[in-house]
Amino acid sequence: MIKVMFICHGNICRSPMAEFILKDMVKKLGAEKDFYIASSATSREEIWGDVGNPVYPPAREELAKHGISCEGKRAVQLTKADYDRYDWLICMDNTNMRNAKRIIGSDPDSKLTLLLDFAGGGSIADPWYFGNFDRTYSDIVRGCRGLLKELGYDYH
Repeated sequence: MIKVMFICHGNICRSPMAEFILKDMVKKLGAEKDFYIASSATSREEIWGDVGNPVYPPAREELAKHGISCEGKRAVQLTKADYDRYDWLICMDNTNMRNAKRIIGSDPDSKLTLLLDFAGGGSIADPWYFGNFDRTYSDIVRGCRGLLKELGYDYH
């Protein structure tokens, strides 16, 4: 089983979008049994006590436009133990990478990467600040396609 953790700052926009986009892709490939996919935050800003906020409404709406539900998802924080639980720790931008390294410590198995490293490089801009959720969706799809290709799956 391939275990993938997507990581962003608050776990209410980019990383849950990536989680549910990839889940949708592997379902369409008939490869659900081959994957365990989750997402987390580097901060606790969207977590109150032990309860995280749900996916930000504009992110949820963008997913829904493409027939993807993220119902029930709540923000959780990345933990040091996640390093051993997952094969891939995939960040949305360099700040997420830096903060994830602070949480997990060293990366001896080179599990930590940027999503767009699978699609020519770059960062997934945070739509919380610029509001362009359709662009975020497209960038995440491009990155997930590249990840699937890296893993030997052909998704069109």
